[in-house]
Amino acid sequence: MTDLPVNFKDIRDAAVAIAGAVARTPATAAPALSELTGIDICLKLETLHRTGSFKERGALTKLLTLKARERSAGVVAMSAGNHAQGVAYHAQRLGIPATIVMPEGTPFIKIDRTEAFGAKVVLKGDSLSAAREAADALARDEGLVFVHPYDDPAIIAGSS
Repeated sequence: MTDLPVNFKDIRDAAVAIAGAVARTPATAAPALSELTGIDICLKLETLHRTGSFKERGALTKLLTLKARERSAGVVAMSAGNHAQGVAYHAQRLGIPATIVMPEGTPFIKIDRTEAFGAKVVLKGDSLSAAREAADALARDEGLVFVHPYDDPAIIAGSS
């Protein structure tokens, strides 16, 4: 068995760090789904977050790990929507400049919401892979911190 990048303590620490800055989303019974499947099912109402997604928990957790120099330099992320909005929203709250690279085919509503949360949006490429390459280049060339949407221990701990 391989070691996970985070453990229970990391998840608890993340929950403490973001407490009060994100909604505590409830879980509610889903009787129709439970009846359909024959098991008890509850739904976690993550759409109640300000950005409409659990992704903001991981984004905030990551942003809170940045040193003052990294915060002033700013962050860059690649995303087609939920991670973009989570990073943009909390970066704006914390006074951190944020650039989000999105594929050129990203729906306008996702672009508009990300910009409304204060991020600079760069449309680049026809896929998330191409957007990732552009985000990596911006991080390297402009000294920005790359905020990966899922492959980062702070993101994982905050999202868990």
